[in-house]
Amino acid sequence: MLIEIENLSVTFTAQGRHVRAVENVSLSVKAKESFGLVGESGSGKSTILRAICGLAPISGGSIRINGKPITHNRAFSRKVQMVFQDPYASLHPRHTIDRTLSEPLAIHGLPLTDQAITKALTDVGLPANFRFRYPHQLSGGQRQRVAIARALMLQPEILLLDEPTSALDASVQAETLNLLSRLRQERGLTFLMVSHDLAVIDHMCDRILVMQHGRAVEELSREALATAQMTTPYARSLFAASADRMLEG
Repeated sequence: MLIEIENLSVTFTAQGRHVRAVENVSLSVKAKESFGLVGESGSGKSTILRAICGLAPISGGSIRINGKPITHNRAFSRKVQMVFQDPYASLHPRHTIDRTLSEPLAIHGLPLTDQAITKALTDVGLPANFRFRYPHQLSGGQRQRVAIARALMLQPEILLLDEPTSALDASVQAETLNLLSRLRQERGLTFLMVSHDLAVIDHMCDRILVMQHGRAVEELSREALATAQMTTPYARSLFAASADRMLEG
């Protein structure tokens, strides 16, 4: 297994009390697999991604990559990158796209060429002349493509995707998901993806873990999700709500 999470717990301290955001969650992801975490807001799914990146305090359990406990150093950054939910908030408003894409290479002391920046843009379907634009000059979908390009600059093995399309218009969501699917296939990437939308997870993921109140509720294969073979009431209710939204759309 490429990613192994065993009995992970994450506890925050807020106003003098402890809040258990994730409680004893275990999962494993094979190399080149796309694994989805799904659940309502507050279920702990995004917290798991943040714990992997060192952005949330682990209070119990372990996270291993390639069988080794994670260490948040430059080697980890080369291997694991994250794409956040809000592409505008994740891009520096005063930095050009050129600077945004150059920074990961500069930080890691890697060669920087015009060709590398141009290729990064064309790989995500953006023209080369976007290099010298600023985030406010791009649409939401274009900004998310830049965020994806930045995450890929170091040629990672693993992408952590935190609701990567939820801040986008419906017309742009499918384009972004198709882009991610293509990049995964072309580059042999492994995805660990968070969404509250089962339709998105069904489109993208090989296996799914349903979460509720910080706990793992049920793991499903894509086939089980497609044929509504859930065994828990909560998973069935999520599926029904997602189906209703699709009918309304």
